[in-house]
Amino acid sequence: MQTSMINTAHVATSPAFSVESRNGRPDFELAAALQKVSPKQQAKAQKTATDFEAMFLNSMFSQMTSGLKGEGPFGDTTGTGVWRSMLTEQYSKNFAKAGGVGVATEVYRTLIMQQAKTIRTA
Repeated sequence: MQTSMINTAHVATSPAFSVESRNGRPDFELAAALQKVSPKQQAKAQKTATDFEAMFLNSMFSQMTSGLKGEGPFGDTTGTGVWRSMLTEQYSKNFAKAGGVGVATEVYRTLIMQQAKTIRTA
């Protein structure tokens, strides 16, 4: 039995935002939508999705560290809260750039699908 390969290299521009992101299977609906959306809009959607995930992770990390006292690398000073907020912000940005927890891929898919529908009906 011979299986055909799907060539999606020209469609996905980032490994985190691949067409094969739906349970390890090709997402033909997203592949078709990507054909309608310009590369500039795709890049903008990727950035928006990654920024959204970073914001989500920052909120999550802030909640995780809200109960911590001033012990640890920052000591027990008045600036501890400021430094901790900056640290969690950088953590969240790095986590999102490294692939995050999967929020960005779903946001990206939704943005692309909405843009493709707008182009089709316009």
